[in-house]
Formats: sequence, structure tokens, C-alpha cells
Amino acid sequence: MPSCAWLLALSLAALTGNSFGAAAYERSERNCSVSPPYLPSTAVNTTLRLQELRERMLPLNISAYIIPGTDAHLSEYIAPRDARMAFMTGFTGSAGTAIVTQTKATLWTDSRYWIQAIRQMDCNWELEKDGSVRSIAEWLIAEVPPGGRIGFDPFLFSILKQENYNMNLDSSNRILKSMPDNLVDQVWKDRPSVLNDSLTRLPDRVIKRSWQVKVEHIRNQMKENPYKPTALMLSALDETAWLFNLRGNDIPFNPFFYSYTLLTMDQIWLFLHTDRVTAELKAYLNTSCSGSLCVQLKSYDTVLDHLKIYVAQPKVKVWIGTEYTNYALYEIITPEEKLMTSAYSPVLTTKAVKDETEQRILRDAHVRDAVAVVQLLMWLEKAVPQGKETELTAAAYVNMCRSKQKDSRGPSFDTISASGPNAALAHYSPTAETSRRLTVDEMYLLDSGGQYLDGTTDITRTVHWGLPTAMQKEAFTRVLMGNIEISRTIFPPGTKGVNMEMLGRRALWEVGLNYGHGTGHGVGNYFGVHEWPVGFMSNNIPFSSGMFTSIEPGYYKENDFGIRIEDVAVIVPVNTKYGHNYMTFETVSLVPYDRKLIDTSLLSSEQIQWLNTYYETIRKLLGPELDKQGLSEEKDWMLRHTEPFVEHGSSASISSSSLTLITMAVSFLHSII
Repeated sequence: MPSCAWLLALSLAALTGNSFGAAAYERSERNCSVSPPYLPSTAVNTTLRLQELRERMLPLNISAYIIPGTDAHLSEYIAPRDARMAFMTGFTGSAGTAIVTQTKATLWTDSRYWIQAIRQMDCNWELEKDGSVRSIAEWLIAEVPPGGRIGFDPFLFSILKQENYNMNLDSSNRILKSMPDNLVDQVWKDRPSVLNDSLTRLPDRVIKRSWQVKVEHIRNQMKENPYKPTALMLSALDETAWLFNLRGNDIPFNPFFYSYTLLTMDQIWLFLHTDRVTAELKAYLNTSCSGSLCVQLKSYDTVLDHLKIYVAQPKVKVWIGTEYTNYALYEIITPEEKLMTSAYSPVLTTKAVKDETEQRILRDAHVRDAVAVVQLLMWLEKAVPQGKETELTAAAYVNMCRSKQKDSRGPSFDTISASGPNAALAHYSPTAETSRRLTVDEMYLLDSGGQYLDGTTDITRTVHWGLPTAMQKEAFTRVLMGNIEISRTIFPPGTKGVNMEMLGRRALWEVGLNYGHGTGHGVGNYFGVHEWPVGFMSNNIPFSSGMFTSIEPGYYKENDFGIRIEDVAVIVPVNTKYGHNYMTFETVSLVPYDRKLIDTSLLSSEQIQWLNTYYETIRKLLGPELDKQGLSEEKDWMLRHTEPFVEHGSSASISSSSLTLITMAVSFLHSII
């Protein structure tokens, strides 16, 4: 396959403009203590929209209005039309809650986004750094008078969130008021509309289980449940997409579409925008009949009315997963005897374990994806010393390289391309205002992924093209040690990720370092890059063979650099000396780590052995794909960077004579530029 450089050149001007560096990179935060206030160009003027929202609150006798950063399906990633929090505040982070009263406007978000929020919000908004329901409730009690009503859209609240708010506010005589007509939507005059493109189905070559097989499997779980539910309500967007092997484009980077499903033992109701279902899909879904394997299409906005009709019948019981069912649906399933709850629906837990076909094709997708990342790293190694590349051009390059791979369907999330102090922001993505020039003097972090018809990828590599400091090298090595220690762990079935999560932090803790994000998340097959409920958090389900998860420890030094190493791994069975019913992780990401940043004197012999075995796997699986695509230079690069590590060297960067020559050449180029 030819180089991606020519593709990059075609789009470079449109993506980045002609000017980079100090003029285009603004790191300033707002200063509301001066007159007039100083606002960076990234801040959004929210004065008029706040004024109009407050005007609409007055006749409704609403003292405060809560604006969550999610949609009616409680999605992590949302469509532009659901970005109500971003519209009102200017803040575009993926997590947060905004509240507006007649005199104040306040945003709560977690530590990942504090700096971003200060850069994007104008002085109408205050930032609170504790985003727990309790802290928000305490603020509401202080700002809302006794007897005051606090409005919220029940479609944007989870069941647990509503209960937590109510519990914290009830005793204070502040009233939480459900208001299905969203006030922000009334203010948002140019709110984006629903896409009118057609939905698609997965091709048969990437499917082992038809939608009919999946439906019968879920129905069997309903039959076997001791509480005997008569219906299952599916609210998360990936639940319906998985059940019917359908995909859409409503959510950026996620192939989902607006939908709900109500499944009973003899009927299937699918709620969606029916004009997007082609005649071919109608035939595929058996929509012309009314049997137990015939899908009845209903308009998306009729789900509440239809659910009300169903629960009004005698002797029915609706099973919901509380993690993704919104409060609007929950509150109409009455009386309580007609409701059955579990944290996750049987669709989410079934979907988490990939079948043989899904495992095979997801592995294949990671091989092709590694080609694109190797192309990027090789290009950057040559291009950065010339001083013309930026965070944006690097992100554009890897996206272009992925686009040339078989079955590519675009990025799986907004690429995190971050150098120097920007990399210290764990979830930073470059913009024209913030993009920094890449240099050989700074660390560079790339967290990126691709969507393919056969799988979803997510990989992070951190590199340095010059001479890293001793602290940077040690921090990187300790992050790598955490990645290896989780990856090489052997554990019994039923082990939860939270019980081994500290293995990713132990090497960092030993020297007083840590990181403030999760250690891993599930990954789907042409699905969400963060696929619940697999991962290392306390509310994730136990690991079992066939699950895919990321493993991603990191370290971030504020205003200096950031490090993250992320691989996707599949849980596989393993035989031990005395037992056979055990499991371990098998890494399916296939890109070598930066040798220059690895201090092998810190690694144990077991860790070095794991590293060398992993590099043998990269050579075995990635080498033939590079040959197939005619990428001989990229293969030579991969072979140099996967040479075995010596067990007792002081630095992995000198374990390969060829790599030493490369380092010397880079330093020489830097000295003459």
C-alpha cells in the first residue's frame, strides 16, 4: 500500500490552516477578576441563552434547572443535537452537570476537564470541582429557598441519579420537579435535527449469530429468570444495535441510532425513526408479519405511550437494566409489582462475551489498525525533527492512514494528539487554537482508534524523539510495568477487574506517582469504543473468557508531560501447574513501545520475558500484513523496534545497535536545524 503522506497533503490546509506555533496556540485561561474580564478565544458567550432560559423558568415557578451532559439513552458519547450542556455552558467535555438559577450558573465536572472548562466557559459560569450528587444537592440547598422547585428532564436522568438527588433534597423541603418538555431545547433555536440517512445491517461475513438467534437467546434468559419477567425494555443504544445487527450514524464515532426495544415472549417492538428503514431492512426484520420473530416498527417518540399501554395490562412484569434506563420510562412502570430491575440487562452481559467469529474478526481489525499506527510513528520519527508538524497534522495523518485500511469506517473517537503540557490533560484533543508544534524536546502522546466493519480499536503510545529526562524515562517505565503486570496476571473465573486494578498502579505508587482515570474499559465489534460493562471499575461485571478490555495505566505531570500506554486484550483460558480453569489476558494491539523511554534496569526478568514474547507476537502477526500491503519500509521499522531486550541492561534504547544509530541521526538532524 502506498504511503499516507499524499492523502495528508490533500486535507492539511483545510484541517489546520497555514499558521502554527505561538500565534495559534493559546493556553490562557479566563480571568474574571479584571474589568473587563479577559476571555480566551476558546470561551463561548452564553449571556443571551442564559437570559432566555431564565425567562422560561419564571412562569413555571422553577428556582433552578439541572442540565446533564447526556441524552435520553444515558450515552457517554452523544449526538450534536443532545449537547445541551455544551450549548448552555460552552464546555464540551464528555462529563458534567450544569445548573442555572436566576442569579447563578454553575458547572460541575471531574478533574479530567477542569482546565478545559476554564478555557471554554465565559464569566457567566462558575466551576465547581466536586461533581458528586451530594455536593450538587448541597449547592442547591444553599441557592434555592425552602419550598423551591428544581426542574429536570426525566429523559436525561438515570434512575439512580434521580433517587440520589431526591434523597439529598427531600428532607430540606426543596422539590425535585420532573419536566419532560426540555427548556434548553426551547432556547436552542438552531438545534441540529435527526439525521435522515438510512440505517444499515452488518454483512453476513462478520456475523455468527443472526438477530433471530440473539432474540431467542435473550428470551431463554427471561424464561429462566426466577422473577418471570414478561417483557424486556432495552434503552441503551448499543443494546438494540447489537440485538438486530444494525448500525447507524447518529452518534459521532459510534455506529448507533436512536432506538428503544420492547421484547416480550411473543412480540418485538422496535422504536426508531421509521423513515430511515429501507425496504431491504424491513424484509430483513420480518416487519410484514406479526409472529414471535417479526419486528413491529414504531415511531421513536411513541415509546412512552406504548409502554404505558403495555404495563396497563394485568399480569405483566417489565425487566429493565437500571444503568441505562432513563427515569421517564422507569416512573411509568407502576405499580411496583410490574417492575423487575437489575443493574444490567441480559443483552449487555451477553454482548460482553464475544463468540468465535467476533473474537477472530476483532483480532484481525487490530492487525490492520497496527499498520496505520506504525505508519504514523515512522513518519513522525522522520518529520518531527524538521519542525513543521503539529498535534493536528499528526492526528490527521493517523486518521488518513486508517481510512486506507480494509473495512475502515472512520475513527472510533476524537483523536487525542498531545505534546508537552497538553499531554498532561488526560482527555485533551487538539483544536486550531490549542494545537502545538511537535518537537524532539517534548513527550508526545497519541490515543487513537478506528472503527472497522469487523471491530473497534483503541491504542495509546507515548514517544520521545530526543533525549528524555531521567524522570520521564522512569515514569514511562513504571507505567509500562503496570501495563505488563495486569497483562501477565493469571486469575480464576469470576474475578472482577477492580480486584486487580492496583497492579496497574503499584509500580507508580512505589515512588509516589499515580493517575486519575480508570485502568481499562470494554471494546466492541464495530461498536462503542467504551463498551459497558467490562472493565476495571467496581461496577463492572466479572471477567470471563471472550471479553475484550483495554489496559491503560498512565502518569500526568501538570504543565509538563503526560504518559499513557494502552493496549486492548482478550481474556483467554490458560492451563496452570495445578489447575486448568484459569484465565489470563492476551494482548491484541500490535504496536511496539518507545524503546528510548524504557529503563530495563527497573524491569523484572518476568517483565522482560513478557515484553520479548509480545514483540515476537508483533513480528509474527504484523509482519505478514505489512508484506501483504507492500510496506517494506514500515516492516523494517517494526523489526528494529521489536528487537529482543537484554535482561540486565541499563536502558532498552541501547539494546539494539541499529536503534542507537537512529537516535544519533535524529540528534544530529536536530543540531543542524
